[in-house]
Amino acid sequence: MNMIAFAAQILAFCLLLLLLLLLQLQTTMAGDSSFSGVFDHGSHGVTLVKVDEAPRKCSSAAAAKKTDDDTAPAGGAPPKPLLVAAPCDAGVYPVVVFLHGYLAYNSFYSQLFEHVASHGFVVVGPQLYTMSGPDTTDEINSAAAVINWLAAGGLTSKLPPNVRADATKISISGHSRGGKVAFALALGHANVSLRGGAGGATIAALVAVDPVDGFAAGKQTPPPILTYGGANSLRVPAPVMVIGTGLGGLARAAPLLPACAPPGVSHGEFYGECAAPACHLVARDYGHTDMMDDVTPGARGLATRAVCRSGGARAPMRRFVGGAMVAFVKRWVEGEPELLECVRARPETAPVVLSVVEFRDEAIANHSY
Repeated sequence: MNMIAFAAQILAFCLLLLLLLLLQLQTTMAGDSSFSGVFDHGSHGVTLVKVDEAPRKCSSAAAAKKTDDDTAPAGGAPPKPLLVAAPCDAGVYPVVVFLHGYLAYNSFYSQLFEHVASHGFVVVGPQLYTMSGPDTTDEINSAAAVINWLAAGGLTSKLPPNVRADATKISISGHSRGGKVAFALALGHANVSLRGGAGGATIAALVAVDPVDGFAAGKQTPPPILTYGGANSLRVPAPVMVIGTGLGGLARAAPLLPACAPPGVSHGEFYGECAAPACHLVARDYGHTDMMDDVTPGARGLATRAVCRSGGARAPMRRFVGGAMVAFVKRWVEGEPELLECVRARPETAPVVLSVVEFRDEAIANHSY
């Protein structure tokens, strides 16, 4: 009888141990699912709406000379046309302003906007111009006018019922030349007046997607952003994420179709000059426009595939960019570091192969980043 009782105790202990192991495995799998889920559509339904710009009424030559920043209306219609993605569920959500690439339409990023918005953000994509030369000064001022309009509550009447944009938490992102413009805004090249921001910064966070500062080192477009002064020479007063592409620096067919993100003026140089906190992620097998919509219509849409090297299907790159943006902004705006820490610790969970995973901050070692 004693042997039977002893055997029963051993069996009970083994069953308890097995149960604990199963619970631990379930918890681990749930954590992995939460992390990898950032690369999938979030829990919110999303509305996508176009908002027309305010009509321009200039009654004199002097009025015509005013910049977009000077003439930005405090309310009503925005200073530039917008494409806005917002959660359908009632709540107050942080804002991400996304600036399109050179000669692109904001609508080319609608699926990316919807991805980010589904995780609890209001994404605002202004159409800064339809035609533009090499100088980015006008679009910097136009982007600043849009941000100031948002900060003044201009978006309130344009959102679904009971959905509000938190004007104290505005992050800025941009692709290609739009990434350069995002850096310019964060560095104070235009007057941006916000009521909030991380650590007193005017911008809560900055995410640059394959940013480009011109044609080559020494051939930057005005105003130049890169200083070539080494680490910490770009003192952005906000946390910075720089996303790069492995194929963006390769020419499609040189010299007729040069690289869309030329070495010397692209993601590596931007990250190399950023002060902490900053991070740098590079999708090895994807190209400069691979985060755009699956279908980009018209001549310009065709050009996004014909001019730049591509890794093929766009969905994996778009999911990666959207998920990385969400993880980064949630860390620095929402105070939720878990997702970004998982990106750093387990980059293989991303839907693309990452050839570069860099984080710059002394606090990283203490797991506070």
